[in-house]
Amino acid sequence: MEEEETRRCWPVPRMHLLLLLLLVFAQPGNGDEDKQVHDPINPQSVQQWAKTLGMELWTCGKYVTRRDDLLERYNKQHANVIERSGSNIVLEMAKEVKEMMDLKISALKRIMDAAEATAISSHDELVLEHEYWNAKLIVPQGEEVPEGSREMVLTPNSHFYNIPVNTSFSTVHVPTNVFDGAPDVMRAIKWSENLDSIFTYNYKFDPSLSWQYFGSSFGFMRQYPALQWKQEPVDLYDCRTRGWYIEAATSAKDVVILVDFSGSMTGMRKEIARHAVNSILDTLSNNDFVNIFTFSEETQELIPCFRDTLVQATLANVRELKGSLEELETKDIANFTTALTRAFELLQWAREERYGAMCNQAIMLVTDEVPALYEEIFQEYNWKELPNMPVRLFTYLIGREVPDVERIKWVACANQGYYVHLSTLAEVRESVLNYVQVMARPMVLKRTVHPVTWTPVYADVTDPKMTDWLWEMKECAEQKERFESYRKDKEKFDSKEEQDRRFAKKLRRTQDQTSGDLIKYQLMTSVSMPVFDMRDNANITERILINEAYWVKRRRETRVANLLGVAGTDVPIQDILKLLPPHMLGVNGYAFIVTNNGFVLTHPDLRPVFQDILKPSYNSVDMSEVELMDTETEARELSDAMKAFRDAVINQSTGTVTLDTRYHFDGMRRASRIRRHYYYTAIATTPFTLVISLPDKYGASKVHGVEEIRRSVAEGQHIMSYFKGKDWRVHPDWIYCKYHYDTEHEFDSAEHELLHFLDRAQRPGWHWPLRKLSTPPEHQSDANGKTGKVDKDSYYCDRNLFLSLLFDAKMTEGFSKNLSESPPTDSEKGLKEQFGVTVSFIATHTGLTRWHDFPLGVDPDDANVEGQFSSHHNKATDELWYRRAVEQHMVQPDSFVYSVPHEVSHRNDTLITASHALFLNKNERRAPVAVVGFQFLQSALFNRFQNITSKCAVPNCKRTCAHQNVSCYLLDNHGYVIISDELQDSGHFFGEIQGYVMQKMIDEGIYQRIRIFDYQAVCFKGDGVTSDATPSRMQKHHILSWFFDWIVSKFLFLYVQTSLQDIWHSSWAHPSGGEEAYEEIYEDTTESGKPGDRHKRTEGKVLINRTRPQTCDQQVDLYQLNTRLRSPRGSSDKKGKPITNNQKYEIKHCTRPFLIEPVETSNMLLVIVDSLCEIPFHEMTVIPNEVSYNESLACHRLRGNILPRKTLSPCINHHPKEKEIELCGRANRPIHAWSGLIVALLFWLLATE
Repeated sequence: MEEEETRRCWPVPRMHLLLLLLLVFAQPGNGDEDKQVHDPINPQSVQQWAKTLGMELWTCGKYVTRRDDLLERYNKQHANVIERSGSNIVLEMAKEVKEMMDLKISALKRIMDAAEATAISSHDELVLEHEYWNAKLIVPQGEEVPEGSREMVLTPNSHFYNIPVNTSFSTVHVPTNVFDGAPDVMRAIKWSENLDSIFTYNYKFDPSLSWQYFGSSFGFMRQYPALQWKQEPVDLYDCRTRGWYIEAATSAKDVVILVDFSGSMTGMRKEIARHAVNSILDTLSNNDFVNIFTFSEETQELIPCFRDTLVQATLANVRELKGSLEELETKDIANFTTALTRAFELLQWAREERYGAMCNQAIMLVTDEVPALYEEIFQEYNWKELPNMPVRLFTYLIGREVPDVERIKWVACANQGYYVHLSTLAEVRESVLNYVQVMARPMVLKRTVHPVTWTPVYADVTDPKMTDWLWEMKECAEQKERFESYRKDKEKFDSKEEQDRRFAKKLRRTQDQTSGDLIKYQLMTSVSMPVFDMRDNANITERILINEAYWVKRRRETRVANLLGVAGTDVPIQDILKLLPPHMLGVNGYAFIVTNNGFVLTHPDLRPVFQDILKPSYNSVDMSEVELMDTETEARELSDAMKAFRDAVINQSTGTVTLDTRYHFDGMRRASRIRRHYYYTAIATTPFTLVISLPDKYGASKVHGVEEIRRSVAEGQHIMSYFKGKDWRVHPDWIYCKYHYDTEHEFDSAEHELLHFLDRAQRPGWHWPLRKLSTPPEHQSDANGKTGKVDKDSYYCDRNLFLSLLFDAKMTEGFSKNLSESPPTDSEKGLKEQFGVTVSFIATHTGLTRWHDFPLGVDPDDANVEGQFSSHHNKATDELWYRRAVEQHMVQPDSFVYSVPHEVSHRNDTLITASHALFLNKNERRAPVAVVGFQFLQSALFNRFQNITSKCAVPNCKRTCAHQNVSCYLLDNHGYVIISDELQDSGHFFGEIQGYVMQKMIDEGIYQRIRIFDYQAVCFKGDGVTSDATPSRMQKHHILSWFFDWIVSKFLFLYVQTSLQDIWHSSWAHPSGGEEAYEEIYEDTTESGKPGDRHKRTEGKVLINRTRPQTCDQQVDLYQLNTRLRSPRGSSDKKGKPITNNQKYEIKHCTRPFLIEPVETSNMLLVIVDSLCEIPFHEMTVIPNEVSYNESLACHRLRGNILPRKTLSPCINHHPKEKEIELCGRANRPIHAWSGLIVALLFWLLATE
């Protein structure tokens, strides 16, 4: 039939809440005698099935959860429903966060003052040897002490992530490319030991302080408390390349990198140039802007779509730039005039348009020769307002044999820059970092201002460059597993079942965008400030080239403005979240913090980890990428409302806005729509803005009920009795009461901690202290004028949460007892046993969870009360079943939400979770007070479902679900199968099983499509490499990078003494065993012939295709039951469209219906499908797919609307006295004799290309 005919509506009585979709299925044959006539399924029977099942579940749920009793008790005890003011909450939270951050800044100022005072008195000291605590060379007490190492007492400390530390000392980390025996380095290490007393004082005053550190401009970092430094497989850490150091040392900057790729830049010069550019890029942060031009005869952007602009130096953009450097070829003669002109004009455009960093500007020139001085270009673009120069020019001379040094040095010196000569790979990183000192000079000369800098979110000491290496190690492990499986059992390896298993595993690996162990990465922000060398002049030793023939050393005094380093401390994101307590926001409410760039510092949908690896651009997720508006727009198209909201947030305004949004949950398997109210305000003295989001309607109210301890004790009540037994938990992450020094008072669990404070609260002298210290010690003193410190027994409490928890504990005290003592009716008891109920539970808005076990066939009194439920479901309002129940209440108040684990397959012990929200209605307000629920066996529901649907519920019923050609399903409100004729369908998306039926339900508006864009996704681009014996290009890239970092280290020297082939053979080419482990696979010959043929055939089956993780956008269509459709009972919207509509779909000569009936008092649909005829195949999936832009994501984002940002202040980029400083360059340093061995190795690696 024609399409328009297939969409005709057949009227049915309104009294039936039923959708009858008639499908026409063609059967083969010619003529009427071949047409099959089937008895239709009776709609009234289906309706009765759904009603019976729904009412039985509702009755069972009410009984086992004691829903009515609990509501009555809350109402009798005068619990009130009051307003939740978002405007007041956001101001209060912002104040709390600001006061906490002020304490960290206060601690930094003490470190900075002590460092500057100590350094100025130690500059003339000659230190050739000094024993210090080297973090890499300390060994915990009791372990074997290798030669050169020292033993230290290290104790695991919960405040420092259970890392063994020593709070009496600090330790020093020295990068692999820094020689700690150099006199200047040793002197700085020695004088910085005096900072230990400051570190200790800070920690005693503010026990919430995390790691404190001083990063020296020489490269070492002194960190408190002391710890053993371990970073596998190689230590890449250099504090001078970390965001907290770079951003504090220099104001924000625009950088244009000019790379000479003329014909002379070949071989090692080309590799040195690449490494120099990569090292410069590593020093940039989210507040910086950059572009790279390559030039020979013509000057071109490294990435064509970055033409005539600067791009923000996010991890994603930097990664794009680094990747584009790999394939460049050298050619022609360098045209410096065009290159310099392009660079100056681009920076001039940025100044005039007020685009980019709007502070420092610099050109980095990487070349092997400068043929002229180009004074006319500098006069035109940089010398018009002398002595101020808008642009600094840094020159990097590449190669050993260079024709002229003076010209390229003059170019840098004449433009307030710095010159370095790079003749080996070993010196690149250290030499590149010289530009930081130069750009810091105006700040050092000013002295009176020590700007406080906050970083974006980042993952502690983890280097972002490790992402590719870790992913490659995962693929190596997979390759090894495939080889071993093939060698062990070739037939099984080739079997369909094993192929399906591998395919499913790969699919989960590549599509699950929500997996990952976030805990091990310790997300944080850091606050830092520069530490200045307070000397005006210093004695220096410089090397002078005489007659371009030989070098001599000269010592003289000169004007200096040196940066000693940067002082910093970490602020873990978890510490910030403690000041944004979820109980103040209520269920489905949340808070997040946004930086001046619009990136989120913390957000519930920030997903920085993928399969335990940091995502390539995890710390530059824009707020518009996690707050998804409910609009039908294409990817990355922002609504005007979202743009206005974002602008207000980054400009640190105070206000409120209401927006319609969509969001995903349950591992991006479900989605929903909700109207949200946003409240925002600045966190003063920081670049951050706090935003809270409350759901519409119920989010504006909260339940208020407290149990005053003193009154209860006076009335003779035993409040400890509220927490008898072991069948209760409190939210493990919420703070009710806590000691400042939690390491001095450790508890086995949050419950033991609560009982401890509850016992203390009943004793005389109890008081409710402030939640934290809010006054820095310099502003705090006692009557004698002495600054106070935190006592080890001091504590703080959230009084309202604590007392509200007691109230809830009192209301729910008899949850288990009432159930066992109250005599059930025969039907209630029968239903509990019939459905196989295993546990009932209640969770309250104050974080309290209680449960009652019903072990099947076991007396409850003899049961183990510490079952599995408590270990998996102890987070109350954060639990998925809690949040879904509250949302379901707004659709259908008298209903349970039912859910089954995803893809549970054939397991017989699978549990279905049912939950129902309890709302209090008072003072014309409604608010959720708790959620009750129960778990029961899926197998029991399956049996009861079959029993109900296999019987005719009305006369003239000829077909039921017992008929072999009738398929019956229970679906939840997101289209996932709860019950099916086939157990393996449970937990799967219905569209994957009956795609045609699901699509028809969507077409008719039964289910609504909700398209979700995932802007934090990771995709995998093939690099065309498989696992053979030759090192991959990526492997060689890693080898090169690691050797650059190891060259000056004594560890490298020992390493080089071993076999050169082991460098890639065992660690990088394969996880273990090397190629020999797999050679035997190819030794066999088949009947058809040669070992080589065997190798080729096996290669296609066993070898995996290498990939590289890349940032990408993905989209997925998820579905939700149309909440505007009227349900049988309990609907909150009686004016909605009823689920009552018949559709006829004809396919050839076969007409067969499928019927849909809402299951009363639930979120489920009963779907009956007649499968006598072949239903047309229609593929549906809820697996995310990459959004195709026909260009890289970086280019697409640049072509779209560039989102505004707020520039940081202060900007310190010039000082009149800087012209007095003569130091503007140095030649290459001598290197060790064995460096030739390293260079030879590097050439070997390049030759294997």
